[in-house]
Amino acid sequence: MTGEKTFDDRSDDIAALIENSARMQEAVAAERTAFEEKQKKREAKERDESRAFRRFKIKDIVFIAIIMACTLVTSAIMPLLIHVPVFGIIQLGLGLQFSVFPVIGLMKVRKAGAMTIMGVFMALFLLMMFPPMALIAVCAIVDELIVLAIFRSYKSDWACVLAGTLYMPLTVPLLYLYYNVNYTVTGAENEAVSMFLGATEPWVIALMTLAITALCFVGSVIGMVVSRELKKAGVLKK
Repeated sequence: MTGEKTFDDRSDDIAALIENSARMQEAVAAERTAFEEKQKKREAKERDESRAFRRFKIKDIVFIAIIMACTLVTSAIMPLLIHVPVFGIIQLGLGLQFSVFPVIGLMKVRKAGAMTIMGVFMALFLLMMFPPMALIAVCAIVDELIVLAIFRSYKSDWACVLAGTLYMPLTVPLLYLYYNVNYTVTGAENEAVSMFLGATEPWVIALMTLAITALCFVGSVIGMVVSRELKKAGVLKK
């Protein structure tokens, strides 16, 4: 009768239904496989990021070099500061630049040794302008050891902030020791660091160090916020 399906028609419908079901199962299986692969990669990446020591890639070194170049360009005031006889004035004048950019660099390259590489790059340039500031490489190493001892890696944003906060203040005691030893050994009438105003007053040194630390903390937080915004905008990818 017209309108009634024959046995062959019903068989075709069942076959089509079975075929569609098979295709759906294959599609679901493919999606599940893709999801599992993505999950494995994500877990592997998280495990890699949680490790304290990871290999550097060429793009990591290039990015660090660019960050240090930005730091140097914005530190053009330094040649003027070295002629101001106030203890800690150089660190105070450069605290913002030396905290904002290193934090951005660390939040991009979250690998142990990144801070040390930044310090070495910076020391090579500062050596030509103001030789004692080459000690900043030593400060970077000490800074990194402190951060890794506390956080074990740069996975936390606040680990990057701490690194940026301590970087410049650590140069204060090293420079003090440098001038003290230098002028004592050279016999310049044992004046040590008295060439700087307030260098012989402990309270002046303490207040200046506190001011430098506070400025670097502000700069580090700014660097963290800027880095987060750049990541949201897709400019700073992992």
